[in-house]
Amino acid sequence: MAIPDQFLDELLARTDIVDLVSESVRLTKKGNSYWGCCPFHGEKTPSFHVLPDRQFYKCFGCGKGGGAINFVMEMENLSFRDAVEVLAKRVGMTVPDTGGGPSASAKARREKLLEINKQAARAFHKWLYAQEGAQGLDYLRRRGLAQRTLTNFGLGFAPNRWDALLNELAAQGYDKRDLLDAGLAVSNNDGRIYDRFRNRVMFPIIDVRGNVIGFGGRVMDDSKPKYLNSPDTAVYNKSRNVFALNIAKKSKLGRVILTEGYMDTISLHQAGFDSAVASLGTSLTEEHAQLLSKYFKEAIIAYDGDGAGISAAQRAIPLLERAGLQVRVLKMQGAKDPDEFIKAFGRDAFAHLLDKSENQVDYRLEQIQKKYDLTDDSQKAAFLQEAAQMVSTIHSPVEREIYGGHAAKTAGINPETMAQEVERARKSRMWKAKKQQQRRDLTPAAQLQPQPRGLRYENIRSARAEEGMIRLLLLDPGLLPSMGTLTGQEFSSPLLGKVFDLLRSRVENHLSTQLAALAEDLTGEEMDHMARVAAQPESVSNSDQSIQDYTSIIRREALKRSGKQEDELLLAARKKYQKKKAYMEETT
Repeated sequence: MAIPDQFLDELLARTDIVDLVSESVRLTKKGNSYWGCCPFHGEKTPSFHVLPDRQFYKCFGCGKGGGAINFVMEMENLSFRDAVEVLAKRVGMTVPDTGGGPSASAKARREKLLEINKQAARAFHKWLYAQEGAQGLDYLRRRGLAQRTLTNFGLGFAPNRWDALLNELAAQGYDKRDLLDAGLAVSNNDGRIYDRFRNRVMFPIIDVRGNVIGFGGRVMDDSKPKYLNSPDTAVYNKSRNVFALNIAKKSKLGRVILTEGYMDTISLHQAGFDSAVASLGTSLTEEHAQLLSKYFKEAIIAYDGDGAGISAAQRAIPLLERAGLQVRVLKMQGAKDPDEFIKAFGRDAFAHLLDKSENQVDYRLEQIQKKYDLTDDSQKAAFLQEAAQMVSTIHSPVEREIYGGHAAKTAGINPETMAQEVERARKSRMWKAKKQQQRRDLTPAAQLQPQPRGLRYENIRSARAEEGMIRLLLLDPGLLPSMGTLTGQEFSSPLLGKVFDLLRSRVENHLSTQLAALAEDLTGEEMDHMARVAAQPESVSNSDQSIQDYTSIIRREALKRSGKQEDELLLAARKKYQKKKAYMEETT
């Protein structure tokens, strides 16, 4: 059964969208609304709009939109019911027991997987100190990890047996299929199920809410792969979670340190650098960057100094910058990674290295320089052209001048000459962007279409009127009687027709008609588009005339689609008027 509408209305009434969004986004008030950088895509100029009086948000960059429930669903990758649970807990409400159903079943399944992971973590930690975990404990101690660190990170060991965890959790009532769903077991072609992790040091992966959601395991022999990670499951997505962020988010250091692996991160924490994190078996993603930007303003990339580390840093820099983070890059000499550097030179030397970390622009210029032989004039010119292209993307004129000067000094040319090259590159890029915008502006009808192709309008004229009717109903539910017998069946857009009927039903049943109240009835794409519709200007000051005009357009276009002629439309309208007039005369 669905959650009662009355409960959802009260939940939304108690949840202030500005307070909720402010927990993740720095908002600035402008007039009667708020603006900030979107948490769902990387941007430096705020395009994320929050309207407190109507309790919904809309990003004019990526298109995301909706109410409080949608925001939690998007931010935390939760189902509708789970998002409701989060909001209810936040405002001190209890979600009523609806007697099961698909959503309740999915929630129960998620909770079961989290419990399985917790029990698995306890088992791995126990085995680390057993006889069969001696090799793993010896490895961790040789890496310099103290007992307190082993406990804080819950490190463990997976025995060199095919069914150690299967048997351990079977004794607690979990079957093999449960472990398959949790990613802790695998099955072969013959259907045999066995432990995924064997003879490995185990690193629990914990989300920001403290749940064990997966594991990473380092092999103790020459087996491949060296590191094995949990697959994506119903509770774990490697592209949306970061190792040790549950601890790092509480750091007072103010800057996140990005490393390439578990051991680097753990070693940094042990040395007192408690803002270190690592991505999970994959390169840094846009989702990772957005997640980090919720907790930090600055990021220091401390990847290995080899070719792979340099390439990973180059890929990470633009992602972090688009998420709004200031980016610096650590340059280590005499060690290949942070763990090795601290062991060789000590904590204070690493702290000094962090303070002297290189601005990402200088780092990128240095990487460009390494591609060319600057003693050769043709290669020097190529270096300056590529450097100019990179520097031209910097927003600040002052910074463009500074870093253009750095490139000029490197190549031994006049800074003014480099400034001219940078400006030429900037103007060229701006000209291309302007041309693209002009091409878009020449097709205004395309601008009115929903972004998802599955929601495209077949009749733009009718759809615009349908949007207007919905906006009026969202602004003032008391206008419904003026809309007469109009129903969503007469709409040209199935989505707009569905939304109109939902709003009509909610008005008739004395429920909220805020857009946020439709979160359960609309898909994410549908809600994004409806937020775009709702954000467009509409006035109720002349609502009677607007309703009359909109209704006329909708019904005229509906008759055209049905094949009837306009004179038939007028005849039908006249008969309806005469019937209504006769009825009024009889009752007076």
